[in-house]
Amino acid sequence: MRVVVTGGAGFVGGHIVEQLVGQGADVVVVDSLVAHREPPTLPAAADLRVVDVRDEDAVARAVAGADAVCHQAARVGLGVDLDDVTAYVSDNDLGTAVLLRALWRRRFAGRLVVASSMVVYGEGRYRCAAHGVVEPGPRRVDDLDAGRFEPPCPACGAPLTWDRVGEDAPLDPRNVYAATKVHTEHLAAVYGRETGASVCALRYHNVYGPRMPRDTPYAGVASIFRSALAAGEPPRVFEDGGQLRDFVHVRDVARANVLALASAWNGALNVASGDPHSVLDLATALCAAAGPGAPEPEVTGEYRLGDVRHVVASPARAAQVLGFEARTDFAGGLAEFAHAPLRP
Repeated sequence: MRVVVTGGAGFVGGHIVEQLVGQGADVVVVDSLVAHREPPTLPAAADLRVVDVRDEDAVARAVAGADAVCHQAARVGLGVDLDDVTAYVSDNDLGTAVLLRALWRRRFAGRLVVASSMVVYGEGRYRCAAHGVVEPGPRRVDDLDAGRFEPPCPACGAPLTWDRVGEDAPLDPRNVYAATKVHTEHLAAVYGRETGASVCALRYHNVYGPRMPRDTPYAGVASIFRSALAAGEPPRVFEDGGQLRDFVHVRDVARANVLALASAWNGALNVASGDPHSVLDLATALCAAAGPGAPEPEVTGEYRLGDVRHVVASPARAAQVLGFEARTDFAGGLAEFAHAPLRP
């Protein structure tokens, strides 16, 4: 099977390529390498094309003869502010559109798996004791400034309890990156309807693991904390540290992609461990795994308006339709990650 992996030299993409090559697939990697300060770590058998996914001619050549496409290329992370909007839309929306047009012109009707994210949900799922399942409104600056981080019931103002988010939940992107991920899903779904190709969007939760990019404004929280510890500094935990997330190991995410490529199931799937932890739990576990002398986490009370409070996924559908269940537990994964190499 010939598989094209866009962004295949990246964090998640590189692990996908390793697993595909290990299973004997013929893998073409499409990656601009602009995010790499050093040559990427890829199996020798992978055919690396140093190509920007927005380069129509080069992408058309790369997808020739493809049986399946795994679209990982994207500008990731929350970004700094709205000054990033054109870069996100160009890399993510236009990049996806160029890829899909290249596939259309090749009459590709094979398997298409695209990387999405839990950020498409906005806030997670909440219940009010009086009003049942409710959707909190956007976070308010005056609440956050006062340290009121938990969203109240929009009907009565009472405290809410979190619940697991299923794939049928309404989409509510609350930052530019999230909006581009929704658009990627929608464009890919349109392609599937027009061509008969089977299309699956994998909504990654908080991915961490070896070869994660070092601390940048676009890095994930696990990388930011890990980089702080490497510099001998305490991880700075925003809000009160109580934000709940699902931290899923990159090897599990790669395996979910490989399973999805071998499936014909259409639609979106959560890729999550099913074992939620707070951001403070993450920082504390990393500090403990770093060994004697490591600093303790520092809870700062800072916030980013585009962040959400709790997002915890239901992994049930991925288990049912792909047979996917995460294998790396939180403690074991972070014990490894505390000493694993990061990508410069």
